[in-house]
Amino acid sequence: MLLVVGLGNPGAKYERNRHNIGFHAVDKIAQAYGAGSWAKKFRGEWCEARLEGEPFFFLKPQTYMNLSGESVASTAHFYKIPTERIIVIHDDLDLLSGKIRVKQGGGHGGHNGLKSIDAHIGNDYWRVRIGIGRPENKDRVTDYVLENFTKEELPLQQKILAAITNHFSYLSKDDASTFMNKVALDVKN
Repeated sequence: MLLVVGLGNPGAKYERNRHNIGFHAVDKIAQAYGAGSWAKKFRGEWCEARLEGEPFFFLKPQTYMNLSGESVASTAHFYKIPTERIIVIHDDLDLLSGKIRVKQGGGHGGHNGLKSIDAHIGNDYWRVRIGIGRPENKDRVTDYVLENFTKEELPLQQKILAAITNHFSYLSKDDASTFMNKVALDVKN
């Protein structure tokens, strides 16, 4: 079993924000794998798909970013999914726009969604970090993540989401290295 979590904030007001790139990634992956309809469950939106006969679940916590861990923990505990079989997709200020990194474990880097997840299930889950860049003025971080992507940023973000979706099967099989290489090649071309 695998739990794929996209981080973001619920509601139309936040839909196109930089902070919601995780929601967009999970939407695209779930659609590509023929997941069923989204249902309200575990304080989030949840759906299920199968990859080579194995069930995996998609989750978009609807608790707002700062409480994402409540939704993730509820889902993981209900299905008895070990932490190392959870993949969290989220925005990352410390990566330039167009960059992506995958790692297991580590710190939260100030990301409130990851802080909440760490507090509820520990930090041994996988993270797909999608770069959104950082504003020049560090006092603008909160406003920046809650702003919509600019028209200039959108094509690159769409390319990244397509690459993540196209090569997700490698990540689901614990082959993060091949996943990263394939995504990087797609984004570069």
